[in-house]
Amino acid sequence: MIIPTLDAARELAGCLDALAGARAVREIIVADGGSRDATVAVAAEAGARVVRAPRGRGTQLAAGAAVARGEWLLFLHADCRLEPGWQDGVRAFLAVEDAAARAGYFIFALDEPLPAARRLERAVAWRCRVLALPYGDQGLLISRSLYDGLGGFAPVPLMEDVGIVRRLGRRRLVPIAARAVSSARRYREGGFVRRPLRNLFCLSLYFAGVPPHRIARLYG
Repeated sequence: MIIPTLDAARELAGCLDALAGARAVREIIVADGGSRDATVAVAAEAGARVVRAPRGRGTQLAAGAAVARGEWLLFLHADCRLEPGWQDGVRAFLAVEDAAARAGYFIFALDEPLPAARRLERAVAWRCRVLALPYGDQGLLISRSLYDGLGGFAPVPLMEDVGIVRRLGRRRLVPIAARAVSSARRYREGGFVRRPLRNLFCLSLYFAGVPPHRIARLYG
C-alpha cells in the first residue's frame, strides 16, 4: 500500500484506520511531500513506513513504489477510505488468470449525503465506463511487473493518474467490486458543480499538451 501525503494528518488517520487488520496489506508506505502538520506522526503511530520525497503526487508515488517490496502495489490517496469487504473484491480480481497483466480500480464514492454527491458518483462511473479514465482517488492495484513495464508514475505534480491509465489502456483496466470513499471536503469548499468543471478543464488542458506543472497552478 502506497499513500502520498501532504499535510493530511486528519484524512490519513481515517484512511489507515480502514486498513487496520487487513491481511491483504503486507506493508504501508506513506510517501510524504514535506508535511508541516502531524501527518508523519500519524503514519508512524500506525506502523507505516515513511518515505520523504519532493512535493508532487507523481514524484511521491514513484518514490513509494521504488522502496515497496511486494509483487503487487496498491496506490491510494490519503483522503480515501476503503469500505469493509474491499479485500473480497481484491481477492476476486487476483483470482483471474491474467490478473498480473491488468490493473484494478475501486468504485468512486463520497462521504456526503447530498444528492449532488450521488450525481457526481454517477458521472464518475460514466467516465470510467465510457472513457476508461479512473482517477487516483479510486486507487490503483497493479502488479510490480506491469507497473515497471509501463515506466511507473511520471514525476509530475498533477495528472500522474491520467498518464498511467492512458498507458494501461481500456483492455487492461478492471473495476474492483468495492468502494473507495473519498472525502467530499474539496467539493463542499469548491462546489459540486464548479470543482468538477475545473477538473474537466484541467483534463482538457492535459490532453491538449499543456505541461502538468502549469495545470497544477490552476488546480491549486
